[in-house]
Amino acid sequence: MLSLLLPAMLAIQAMAVMEVQVPEQPVVALHGSNAMLNCSFSHTGPFNLSGMSIFWLLTDTKRSVHAYRDGRDQLVDQADSFANRTSLFPTQLALGNASLLLSKVVVADEGSYTCFVRVHEHGSAALLLQVAAPYSKPVVTLEPESNLRPGDEVALTCMAYDGYPEASVMWQDGNGRNLTDNITTSLVANEEGLFTMTSVLTAVLEPNSTYSCRLINPLLGEEGYAFVTVIGQNIAFPPVALWVTVGLAVCLLVLLIALAAVCRRKIKESCEEARRED
Repeated sequence: MLSLLLPAMLAIQAMAVMEVQVPEQPVVALHGSNAMLNCSFSHTGPFNLSGMSIFWLLTDTKRSVHAYRDGRDQLVDQADSFANRTSLFPTQLALGNASLLLSKVVVADEGSYTCFVRVHEHGSAALLLQVAAPYSKPVVTLEPESNLRPGDEVALTCMAYDGYPEASVMWQDGNGRNLTDNITTSLVANEEGLFTMTSVLTAVLEPNSTYSCRLINPLLGEEGYAFVTVIGQNIAFPPVALWVTVGLAVCLLVLLIALAAVCRRKIKESCEEARRED
């Protein structure tokens, strides 16, 4: 019966004179926590709760989130996803408070909700619920990790888990230069709708360089920060250059030994010639 009454009530919504108020700004709720969807209404005189109707609906699909009629909750037509998760405040109804408490919020709850109230008149208003979840602390890794030399192209990966919604990512080098133009970012959602966010920066390696990754959750304003530093000791000589260096060092040592032997012989000959002259 409730499913038959809802279309009729919504059809006469244009004739409503009751003022129903909801927050103008989106309601932000943490994933897994409770969300308060505030809704208040004004009425001109006393009324009987048994003659009052309150319907909370998903604005887009008109699916029932919670219904109150004839002095009690009417949850027969409630969408399965909201079962055992919604409640009104019965002691506050006579005061014009039709707010809904939604428990254990999940990403799928995000969207627009309409609060519809009928006492002697009708009125409704819609609000937006947004869901947020903080990301884990990001971790930056370097690929490859060894046999690096200046000028090599490397891939730096910044990864964070279990966040929502999509975060903005900023890469910088040790001098504060923005490197964000050279990144590729991807999102993978788990069963709960939370994201694993991966951002890959391609950069030309410089010795003793620092690369940092900063994630910002647009709803929570929280920042996650991580960095990696590539020091000169980590930049190894390539094998060919190493052997060339060793070879040159050996040749130079042999040359110095030979030069010392020649000089010693010349000095000895000079000394002997001087003794003969004396």
